Amino acid sequence: MTETENMDPTNGPVKVGRALISVSDKTGVVDFARGLAGAGVEILSTGGTATALRDAGIEVTDVSEFTGQAEILDGRVKTLHPRLHAAILARRSLPEHVEVLEIEEITPIDLVCVNLYPFEKTIASEGVTPLEAIENIDIGGPTMIRAAAKNHEDVVVVVKPESYDAVLEEMDESGGEVSPSTRHWLANEAFAQTARYDAAISRWFAESYEDFPEHEVIAYEKLLELSYGENPHQRGALYGEVGLESNFLTGLSKIHGRALSFNNVLDLDSARKLLADFEEPACVIVKHNNPCGVAIGTDALEAYEKALSCDPISAFGGVIVVNREIEAPLAERLHQNFVEVLAAPGYGDGALDVLQQKEAIRIFTDESPRYPDSREKDVKRVRGGVLIQDRDGEPEPREIMEAMTDREPTEGEWADMLFAWKVCRHVRSNAIVLAKDGMTLGIGAGQMSRVDSVRLAIEKCRESHEEGADALLDGCAVASDAFFPFADGPAAAIEAGATCVIQPGGSKRDAEVIAACDEAEVAMVFTKHRHFRH
Repeated sequence: MTETENMDPTNGPVKVGRALISVSDKTGVVDFARGLAGAGVEILSTGGTATALRDAGIEVTDVSEFTGQAEILDGRVKTLHPRLHAAILARRSLPEHVEVLEIEEITPIDLVCVNLYPFEKTIASEGVTPLEAIENIDIGGPTMIRAAAKNHEDVVVVVKPESYDAVLEEMDESGGEVSPSTRHWLANEAFAQTARYDAAISRWFAESYEDFPEHEVIAYEKLLELSYGENPHQRGALYGEVGLESNFLTGLSKIHGRALSFNNVLDLDSARKLLADFEEPACVIVKHNNPCGVAIGTDALEAYEKALSCDPISAFGGVIVVNREIEAPLAERLHQNFVEVLAAPGYGDGALDVLQQKEAIRIFTDESPRYPDSREKDVKRVRGGVLIQDRDGEPEPREIMEAMTDREPTEGEWADMLFAWKVCRHVRSNAIVLAKDGMTLGIGAGQMSRVDSVRLAIEKCRESHEEGADALLDGCAVASDAFFPFADGPAAAIEAGATCVIQPGGSKRDAEVIAACDEAEVAMVFTKHRHFRH
């Protein structure tokens, strides 16, 4: 006996003799009904579904004939009737229930095939009115689905066109019967469907009042089975938030390689978010959810070479994304390294032949939108709950930033600072980025002290470039995701060669930090926005 069979009140199969079919999405419904009719099943239906089935030559009994009650209130009430719900909810194993059906002359319904008014599609339409949205809130459909799912010991409930063929196949193999395990699984699908539907309605109503309502109801659906979780002993799966226009897999197509792991998804998501901040040819390399090299160039090959030079040791086994097509020369360079995941808008002649020589590398085309649905919130898990906040948004424009030092930045320094600032927003706090000529030189991430992050960024540059590090650091920009609480952070960067600093400002010691920069004739810009990433 399977686990699901053990959870059922009865373990016997259900012989389907009568089915109720009422669907908004009519995909495949004619073939499904024809299959049922071919198995000798009597079909009840309503409205447009009944018309579609009759037009296909399938014999149908109207629900109004079954209940003895015509549709009323412009169709708002058509299946909400005691006779119909008694036919669904009666437990065939209870003599008293069977007796009531006999007294009331109600024939039981063995299969309910229902899907719901397209509420989510309606509210996603431009210019939809509140009245249109409300009229697309299904009442009878969820009621029938829940009734059939509750009584799955006696009733088969089907809510997805994807299930039609499987149900027909099982009935064909068993002489018209559906097993307890199948009924239990279909009931699970049914309750998930109504929960998702109610979640969408709840969120739509909540949007009329506040961004963070008293009850946050979010539905997720599984997008992908993962090879494992953060560690091999943990299981993992990827879910997408229902109702959003895009998710992690939007625009992403796998070409080659092993299945994605939990960590692959995190790193690829982080890399794509950073890459979205650049319009020019750019390359992002991410390792353990932090960028370890970012650069822009005249083409994807140059951007990759510059990004790799920032920290080639950490790039080993990293996730690499570029926003231009990968041609054969870049493919050859990538093939020389160990790459976990690679994503690009496309691949030129011969590029995939080179890259696919390695079996493990996961290769994707990525044509996703640059920025996610504006309704998407940032969610972080805590024990027993979640933290929800607005997304961090797009990088601040230069126009709102303010030079705080006596010396104004040069145009070259502005370019370096704005580049560093874009990268810094995506680095774990405390975050420090050293950059010059459209490339990261050193990245300090996740340190408990900001000055330690500065020292780490400098050290990374010197490790990667050895004797050429001092020349690279001379004239570089330093970006900090939050204010410098003391002057020691900028002082360490200035000593290494930085000539301009970009940071949010807002410390009670801002004056001391500005004075230290003035003394060294270093330009400093305040962005006025912090970008912690915990």
